[in-house]
Amino acid sequence: MTVDKIYLVGFMAAGKSSLATALARRLDWPVQDIDELIERRERRTVASIFAREGEPYFRQLESQVLHDLVPQRHVIVATGGGTFVDADNRVLINADGLSVWLDAPLEELLDRIPADGRRPLAADRAQMERLYEARRAAYQHAHLRLDASRASVEALAEQLLSQLDV
Repeated sequence: MTVDKIYLVGFMAAGKSSLATALARRLDWPVQDIDELIERRERRTVASIFAREGEPYFRQLESQVLHDLVPQRHVIVATGGGTFVDADNRVLINADGLSVWLDAPLEELLDRIPADGRRPLAADRAQMERLYEARRAAYQHAHLRLDASRASVEALAEQLLSQLDV
């Protein structure tokens, strides 16, 4: 499979940013992290944006940043956990590059999420379970699925690259 752009999608703490960095080292491609781009643009954290303007405002920013990334080629994009859930974003991502879902069980993801407030949607366990189940339906539309629960980041990078012609 010939690819000139990789979008990493999946739930929060699935390892999208870590895998993006590992892939970038191997491919010598830059990484664009949507959450980091939003924080730079807004000059504040994602948690602060959620607290002050709410999720709809954040999702609007997320879509704008995603559209700004479309012209770039030979790049790895680490999306936010909710980016691929939006149908318009999902169509754009799947048309623009290869989407790779990093799938892991909720229990493992919860163990990875620090309780420091940086993940505004992670505060309520019941809400997290509902969010996880709802988002899985969207993630299943990704071109590829990687089991991110058992493998190291390096092993995931090798597994993905073995399937691609880049």
